[in-house]
Amino acid sequence: MFKIIKNRKIYFIISGILVGLSILALIFFGLKPSIDFTGGTLMEVEFEKGRPDVNIVREKLGGLDLGVASVQPSGDEAVIVKAKDLTNEQRNKVLKNLKKDFGKVNELRFESIGPSIGKELKDKAYVSIIVVVICIVLYIAYVFRKMSSTIASWKMGMCAIVALAHDVIITCGVFAILGRFMGVEVDTLFVTALLMVLGYSINDTIVVFDRVRYNVLKNSAVNFEVNVERSVNQTMVRSLSTSITTFLVLLALYLFGGETIKWFVFALMIGVIVGTYSSIFLASPLLVEWERRGKR
Repeated sequence: MFKIIKNRKIYFIISGILVGLSILALIFFGLKPSIDFTGGTLMEVEFEKGRPDVNIVREKLGGLDLGVASVQPSGDEAVIVKAKDLTNEQRNKVLKNLKKDFGKVNELRFESIGPSIGKELKDKAYVSIIVVVICIVLYIAYVFRKMSSTIASWKMGMCAIVALAHDVIITCGVFAILGRFMGVEVDTLFVTALLMVLGYSINDTIVVFDRVRYNVLKNSAVNFEVNVERSVNQTMVRSLSTSITTFLVLLALYLFGGETIKWFVFALMIGVIVGTYSSIFLASPLLVEWERRGKR
């Protein structure tokens, strides 16, 4: 049996270091928002002679000083260009230069996203995350209400929320570093990834807590810490197996799924790793530590 609960201070230190570094990255670097949140222009252009290398297209457009933020592949023959607000003159300049360098091109889409729409999307993203967190606390408090004689169910909910905050902060911290050194932007897909990370992480945590409930109710005479230790060990293989298979699928998508979903999938990969870690090495040990200090 692995002594996870017994050695919980080690895992608290590891989590503290990772969360601390992530918070520092968010403070000093911040997340780099895409035009989904800041407003700007989106163009989708198709190349009749076949799409050239995206890096070459990015280099050519970068030399025009039009505030081009990113160039991503779309389908088999097109690219999506995201930039600051472009006038009709600048729009025609982009098309003219693409035709000059790569032959005939067709503009499939041209959309402008105003700052007010970007702000609305940002506000909705915050609201979505807050609503999800509140629902998770209420759900855990209801499901584990029968354990109130041993430990308050709301404490389990709060430990789960701490684990979720741990996962989200680290994921955001990684993207703050990527944004600073690789220019990676966060968009609405990133918010979707965070919500999926929350769901995946809480699912893993609830599996462990459900086993804790079973062992506590079945072996009420046994020390609480011993029951939690046993529960974590009983569910560890299941958690790791699920996480590894999920990670392998995401890795395949990251390598072969295309540029459009690359960073969305990468966010999920980070979320799976930290979510698995927090459900095993943070949520349950934190619950034991809280209960132990409460009895003091």
